[in-house]
Amino acid sequence: MRFAPINPADLNFIEGSYGRKPDLPATPGIEGVGTVDALGPDVSNINPGDVAIPLGPGGTWAETIVRPAADLLVLPPSIDLHQASMLRVNPATAWGLLHSRGQPHKGSWIVQNAASSAAAHCVISLARHLGLHSLNLVRRPESAAACLAAGADIVLTDDPSAPAAAAAIPGFSPPSLAINAVGGDSALRLLNLLAPGGTMATYGAMSRQPLKVPNGLLIFKDLHLNGFWLTRWLAQLPPADVRSLYATLASLVLNGSIHQPVAAIYPLANLHDALLHASSSARNGKILLDLHSQL
Repeated sequence: MRFAPINPADLNFIEGSYGRKPDLPATPGIEGVGTVDALGPDVSNINPGDVAIPLGPGGTWAETIVRPAADLLVLPPSIDLHQASMLRVNPATAWGLLHSRGQPHKGSWIVQNAASSAAAHCVISLARHLGLHSLNLVRRPESAAACLAAGADIVLTDDPSAPAAAAAIPGFSPPSLAINAVGGDSALRLLNLLAPGGTMATYGAMSRQPLKVPNGLLIFKDLHLNGFWLTRWLAQLPPADVRSLYATLASLVLNGSIHQPVAAIYPLANLHDALLHASSSARNGKILLDLHSQL
């Protein structure tokens, strides 16, 4: 293995609060990138030296892993290894969220909170690639510039004024899809922004506050609430579709359409410092582990 990011799900995994409990002892790490070192017998579609990511279960925070050949996706050799290490989770999550209501219609709007996060930046980039408009809510006004640089149409501060401010913007129309990673009052603002019959897909709970859904929004607006967990969503897809999805996402990473900022890179020996940095909200990008770096 060469590089692996520290995702919120990795922290949940370590805490024991992730959706799937590991069999101990266990190695963390949901995703990462490496180069093929050696092959078992009868493997013909992979070569030593190939750049690849594991598509199956985790354990990527290690210098070396052993996986079935069918579990690897070979990537173009020119792909940026830092970006490739983050391919499996956030881009696929963004793709799945944007298709929560089926094939999205070009020219339509989506709205999301926590828009400064890496996953949200992937939503912004893929929405633009798919011909969608995005309204993005951020907790800190200084986060707006990075969202706009990623391709956001509108960025507003996530406070009680956001729904009225959005409604006053020329060309904005209520979206049929809201993407929630926060919960609490922020999620309620998304629900108020949705068009009648719209869907809110929840994939995170950064505020650790429950959803607050007034009965009237369900009765009179006929809103729909869905959860999204990448692990379950991928398990429901045929294996050929999973590989096709990641091949598409890899091509978008390769041409720069998807780019996730990196805040810092730590050697594996400095894992404690890396975890502290990854747990901090005061960072602008992902924390990566360099799995072969020496102190």
